[in-house]
Amino acid sequence: MTRSNESLVPVESTMLPSAPSTAQAKYIEAGLQGAANTERSYKSNLKSFQAYCAAHGLSALPANVTTLTSYVTHLADLPRKLATIKHHLAAIQKQHQLHGYRSFVDSGAVELIMKGIARLKGKRQKQAPAFTRDELRDAINRLDLTTALGLRDRALLLLGFFGAFRRSELCALDLEHLEFSRENLLLHLGKSKTNQFGEVETKAVFYSSDYRYCPIRAVQDWLDQLGHTTGPLFVSLRRVPGQAAVASSARLSEVSINEIVKEHLGYSHTGKLCTAHSLRVSFVTINVQSGKSNKAIRTQTGQKTDKMIDLYTRLNDVTSLNAAQNMGF
Repeated sequence: MTRSNESLVPVESTMLPSAPSTAQAKYIEAGLQGAANTERSYKSNLKSFQAYCAAHGLSALPANVTTLTSYVTHLADLPRKLATIKHHLAAIQKQHQLHGYRSFVDSGAVELIMKGIARLKGKRQKQAPAFTRDELRDAINRLDLTTALGLRDRALLLLGFFGAFRRSELCALDLEHLEFSRENLLLHLGKSKTNQFGEVETKAVFYSSDYRYCPIRAVQDWLDQLGHTTGPLFVSLRRVPGQAAVASSARLSEVSINEIVKEHLGYSHTGKLCTAHSLRVSFVTINVQSGKSNKAIRTQTGQKTDKMIDLYTRLNDVTSLNAAQNMGF
């Protein structure tokens, strides 16, 4: 007997109310919010789902089991990657929670379809490549440190790497977040992907023996170019007629940060083009290679478990981090 009609029934009192009060609604919505990038992608996924339902005369909200299995089949046939399909389902599930409807995303029928898609499409996940220490040094050495552009990009690359920052976090950094001391630079962050509740989270970066590759001195040199003491740390540059470019007050976008990393680091030894996420992946990979503990790495990355550390190193270092090497034969 099919139970697809259950999707038309709002969730019971033990779950979110179908018509929350004004007082409840603000807390429900806040509880369902995620990192900014996640929210944007959810909105895009929901538009796709709603368009599909409209074209096929189906209800997008609430959606029954038949609608969901039909939609994931449609995505798989386009074709879309397994991770992309899962993200679409996560967006649909959140929307149902927000509006107080039972979600059938976790139903047996949808789970069975997803297992079949996984088996046929495979589960291999793409990951931003890791660069090496020498590749980062070479990128820094090519910068013209007599210009504001070179000083800004050196600070961004070194701070991004040593701080294991996501590009969204680099974009959101303000001067008010920085606390210098003789021993280190503390960076006090607000909401991030792994810090959904906005509690202050602190990262620390330390002085390096070589001035050229020191993240703290790089930031200090960049601060001398900024011309302001509050607001965004990383900003775009503006052209002044007859003069070199100078710092503006406009915060760098996440897209711009990604392009800066691509421009300076280019293709790594893996043959893949580096992205802003390579700063974080490389921090993890290089520290694992150096024998640092996962706990010490997670202190900087803010990750709650070792899952992503294992994923980064498995995808980037199947040859260098392999017990089959140097076995004495």
